[in-house]
Amino acid sequence: MVSLKLDKVGARYGSTAVFEDISTGWLKGGELTALIGPNAAGKSTLFKRMAGLLAGPGTVVVEDVREGRRPICYMPQDTGANAVLTVYESVLLAAKQGGGWRVADGELAEIDRLLQALRISDLAFRDLGALSGGQRQLVAIAQALVRKPDVLLMDEPTSALDLFRQIEVLEFMRRIAESEGMAVLIALHDLNHALRYCSQTMVVAGGRLVASGPTQAVITPALLRDTYRVDARIEPCSQGRLQVIVDGALV
Repeated sequence: MVSLKLDKVGARYGSTAVFEDISTGWLKGGELTALIGPNAAGKSTLFKRMAGLLAGPGTVVVEDVREGRRPICYMPQDTGANAVLTVYESVLLAAKQGGGWRVADGELAEIDRLLQALRISDLAFRDLGALSGGQRQLVAIAQALVRKPDVLLMDEPTSALDLFRQIEVLEFMRRIAESEGMAVLIALHDLNHALRYCSQTMVVAGGRLVASGPTQAVITPALLRDTYRVDARIEPCSQGRLQVIVDGALV
């Protein structure tokens, strides 16, 4: 099963260091890992560095990539959808990236399966430019999954979705990670989503990794006070889960 770790990874924009010396333990396939932190903490930049879209010091190590799988796929928050394409065409184009243009029946069946699983089959022949922001996010998830990555980096994939669809997508991604043995890293702002769906959590703030490990051990009142500047409690809810209850902002 695939494993991923960061070894003294850093990134810069020009002469400005966004972060440096980020190291983690092994993140295993089959799990969801949350990447959390305040606004402008560098979450998107870290994902771009991990995906090889930015240069920088350190090493992103991916081991045990399976034959026929892509090592890492990055799904940005802004998908930059090509309005000329239909939903189906855009997912097919994603599937054929880096390969030949001959289309097998199995590839078409996989696209049909993904659109159905994400409940967007009815959008298949709609132009991307006619979709809402939430619908485009769901299409972007299909585009990422059809590439069959072993490691999937998702930058706020639920930001434009309503609450029902957020829950639906996160439950779907947890099932996919488990069934496909995929390591999925998701940048999230909702800490209760991280507590509910992600077994591991990484926290970035001030250009460094301030915490990493099992989610329930990482998301604590002390972390929320020091990193987010809020007074909060962590309390049990249904089925043994924990939830964040915020009492107020700290001045």
